Amino acid sequence: MTNVALNDGETRFAFGENWRAFLQALDEDRIDEAVRSLTEMLGADSLEGCRFLDIGCGSGLFSLAAYRMGASVVSVDFDADSVGCTEELKRRYGGDGDWSVQQGSVLDASLMSDLGVFDVVYSWGVLHHTGQMNHAIELASQRVDDGGKFFIAIYNDQGGGSRRWLAIKKTYHRLPRLLRPLWVTAVAGVFEFKFALARFARLKNPLPFADWHAKKKDRGMSAWHDWVDWIGGMPFEVAKPEDVIVPLAGRGFVLENLKTVGSGWGCNEYVFRKEG
Repeated sequence: MTNVALNDGETRFAFGENWRAFLQALDEDRIDEAVRSLTEMLGADSLEGCRFLDIGCGSGLFSLAAYRMGASVVSVDFDADSVGCTEELKRRYGGDGDWSVQQGSVLDASLMSDLGVFDVVYSWGVLHHTGQMNHAIELASQRVDDGGKFFIAIYNDQGGGSRRWLAIKKTYHRLPRLLRPLWVTAVAGVFEFKFALARFARLKNPLPFADWHAKKKDRGMSAWHDWVDWIGGMPFEVAKPEDVIVPLAGRGFVLENLKTVGSGWGCNEYVFRKEG
């Protein structure tokens, strides 16, 4: 696995602030898409009777999705604003159900051990932001019960492309806060223009609206908030699929589902089952 960022507090992205903004766009359609995403990747229509651990719960959307599928949910995030977002979703939709939210780090071995074991451990696009990705994956995997599932998403290693994205991310963090949205707009604009040219070359409508709508149907997310997260998100580490699969296989995990981005940028998604 490739470490392409320093574990530096000055370059830690305020994920929770971005998720607070995202909550303003949250609706039933996005929640339904999050449920669909879990159903598809886990191969289960229901999580009734399951314990579900959401590590790096962010907005709380997927904790909510698991809760709606019948799971008993524990949500954990290092970022206080993310914890606040998830608590707000629990207040809106959780009632008095079995769903707890707490602040903490996956790198806190004592805290993780105290949580116990779970039927599903979920951490989407989080462990590569800890500054210690390998260790974070190991600690998270230890929370999976025998026969349970481990669903993680990790940034794809593009080699030189990943190093260029690191430079873009560092520029974001060097800018004054007021200028950061302009940087996101500029970088996203360049890529959206390239995407438009590619669509035009394929004789398709070059406008981005269909893609933006598809983003909503991709895990219920938002195109703008994904751009902010991607351009600002640090610490930043990446891995090739084999760098994730092989170590976990050595710990008794069998790959059940895999969705990759090929040679592109973004997250590869992995679902493992822990052999008893």
